[in-house]
Amino acid sequence: MSTVGAGFRLVRAGWIMVREGVVAALPGDQLWGLPKLGWRMARLFTRRSALRLERSERLADAVARLGPSYVKLGQFLATRPDVVGPEIAADLAALQDRMETFPRAEAVAAIEDSLGRPIDELYESFGEPVAAASIAQVHPATVMRDGVPVQVAVKVIRPGVRRLFLRDLESFFLAARLQERYIPATRRLRPVEVTEGLAQTTKLEMDMRLEAAALSELAGNTRDDPGFRVPSVDWERTGRDVLTLEWIDGIKLSNVEGLCAAGHDLKALAVTLIQSFLRHTLRDGFFHADMHPGNLFVDPAGDIVAVDLGISGRLGRKERRFLAEILYGFISRDYLRVAEVHFEAGYVPHRHDVTAFAQAIRAIGEPIHGQPAETISMARLLTLLFEVTELFDMETRPELVLLQKTMVVVEGVARTLDPAFNMWRAAEPVVGQWIAANLGPRGLLSDAREGATALLSLARHAPELAHRAERLSREIDLMAENGLRFDEATARAIGKAEARHTRSGRIALWVIALVLIWMAWKLT
Repeated sequence: MSTVGAGFRLVRAGWIMVREGVVAALPGDQLWGLPKLGWRMARLFTRRSALRLERSERLADAVARLGPSYVKLGQFLATRPDVVGPEIAADLAALQDRMETFPRAEAVAAIEDSLGRPIDELYESFGEPVAAASIAQVHPATVMRDGVPVQVAVKVIRPGVRRLFLRDLESFFLAARLQERYIPATRRLRPVEVTEGLAQTTKLEMDMRLEAAALSELAGNTRDDPGFRVPSVDWERTGRDVLTLEWIDGIKLSNVEGLCAAGHDLKALAVTLIQSFLRHTLRDGFFHADMHPGNLFVDPAGDIVAVDLGISGRLGRKERRFLAEILYGFISRDYLRVAEVHFEAGYVPHRHDVTAFAQAIRAIGEPIHGQPAETISMARLLTLLFEVTELFDMETRPELVLLQKTMVVVEGVARTLDPAFNMWRAAEPVVGQWIAANLGPRGLLSDAREGATALLSLARHAPELAHRAERLSREIDLMAENGLRFDEATARAIGKAEARHTRSGRIALWVIALVLIWMAWKLT
């Protein structure tokens, strides 16, 4: 019955999207057949008032009606322009994660249940909520430290949000499975895998301890960095449903007039922001992936403080080297090297010609060198590069897409502070230092040490590996002789799973069809 319920909820969501004009705002001129008919029908059912709104406003109204789960879905898809397209991703990125606050009493109950102590023992004072989002809301509070009251921010999970998200997640998975099954052209986008990524990301975001751990890790990485920090965590008052951290008294980076009035150097702040982000990405391989202006403050000391680390990204050593070599290759106009890096990393299949790929990359790089440096966007460069790599069957790398999306946001914030911002000049010291340390002689020595360690580990496990190889060889010989066989229980389980999957899909389609007929009848 869960599939039937998911089908009903999916139809309701689709109906709201239609009524709020989201479907009508999609580009449907190039469609044909049934999709074209569906798009035209959606335009007929759209509310007249919605037709006067921009697409981003229609999305915001629809998401507000659908609830917190769809806010997170929109925010997640905003980080995947490879799935929804750059225009839709830009509209989704404009969604504001603002919800109605829930009562203070419910927040107190959640804190006491999570930490196992009365609220009066935990905080000297605990105020009314000052901000609320889809997953949590923030309260001001004070704690005593060495006999001195200190103001803190307390982030509390919204009651019932986990149950609500898990319920809506069934609808998301049903939509993804139907899409993969009945729209073959979208299978390359892996909708089920994308939905699994959303589920994992949101589950992590709903555990405040994990956000606290991410803040602690970023604080350790940036301890000696100039001009950037994150709030400190109060671990004693942090649990699964509550996060207590330093209260930040500062000016949002979006408040340019306020920053000027406070005497801050906007050009220096833009440079600090970009260099900090590149340090986190290249040096540490761990970066804040939600650095929009609302999450960035400037404290009285002039340091940038990043808050709300619910979304973060990681890059392995291979991906960091890939990124650095690409940037360096574009700067030096060595397009063949940029192409070779893609092949060496295994991102582009070897059946393609590396020189043809280098020619396509040259088409991106050469126009850049004819422009003033302050007009060149590093984020735009990566966007164009990803578009070209699609032509050469480069498989989507979610971590690189998230990096590119974050870089678009960070570079946009920097240009808001300084319209003539020179991205390349600001990035050169960080990128150059990393390249010297990792691709020069020191990098070769580091690679040699890692290689020697790997060889030593392989030698240590050689007897066990030889035993496994011998056993695998025997099993392959038996399989070649007797064929691949399932035992009776396995065969029955496979048959039941396939029958259940087929039956669930058919039930969901019938439910959707019946509900649509009912809605059409009600409107006539």
